[in-house]
Amino acid sequence: MNKLLDSFSNFTYRNKNFIFLSFLIVPLLWLGVVYLGSLLIFLGHSFFHLDGFTGQIVYEFSFKTLIELFSSPANIDILIRTVGLATCVTIGSAIIGFPIAYYMAKFTSPKVKIFLFIAIMLPLWSSYLVRVYSWKLILAKEGIINWFFERLHLEWLLDNILSIPLIGGPSLSISYIGMFLVFTYIWLPFMILPIQASLERVPNSLINASYDLGANKRQTFYKVILPLALPGIIAGSIFTFSLTLGDYIIPYIIGTSKFFIGQAVYTHQGTAGNIPLAAAFSLVPIVVMIIYIYLAKKMGAFNAL
Repeated sequence: MNKLLDSFSNFTYRNKNFIFLSFLIVPLLWLGVVYLGSLLIFLGHSFFHLDGFTGQIVYEFSFKTLIELFSSPANIDILIRTVGLATCVTIGSAIIGFPIAYYMAKFTSPKVKIFLFIAIMLPLWSSYLVRVYSWKLILAKEGIINWFFERLHLEWLLDNILSIPLIGGPSLSISYIGMFLVFTYIWLPFMILPIQASLERVPNSLINASYDLGANKRQTFYKVILPLALPGIIAGSIFTFSLTLGDYIIPYIIGTSKFFIGQAVYTHQGTAGNIPLAAAFSLVPIVVMIIYIYLAKKMGAFNAL
């Protein structure tokens, strides 16, 4: 027994990676079998179809469900609506987040930077549902935004904005504008932090050299700062875009009666019992993100990582 223990001890001493892998094997098995296994089984149902007469799943390989997904105008409308909103949220988060991240990276002292980090992360410490329902109250007709417009005698402006067909609704709390505001608020920290980390790696001497060579502020931004910050922007956009694609809680609480991908998946695998169509809907965000990451890599967005 002692010889066996000595041999094992000598083996682990000579093979340092063995101990490391022995600690990782259990969580890796959990991730591989329980999470990825169940996900692949669920996605595999997209190649089955639902019997129109019995309502039972027919476990025969076919593309009927995928054809149904891309041939139905209602389903295509859901896909376009979701991708469009995710794109708008990503662009809005980048426009708002970049100046904040740039200020944190280049113009703040260490103490102020810590304060800003805490301020950005603080909303994430509260419940997701609490933040969404708080925005529901803020955007309601009796909320502070409506009150602010009324005090400025600009309620007519808000009513005109809400009357726009593609973005409006009965009130801000039941409109695409409201969804955009809430999504941007919820995911904004995931855009700011990667951009800030990326800008921290841009040396000030490089920016000063650009000015010394005769470049103005606009040229320095587009030719020096933005290309070097692009990996952070891409990393942040992956978070905001993918999280918006799959979310179903905000569309239920803030959105209109029109479905998004997350709601379609939730409904089809739940009350409707159409698991193959729910799996087909779930494939769309995955494929979209794979294409997005591939194109970003092709454009050299990750070269500076």
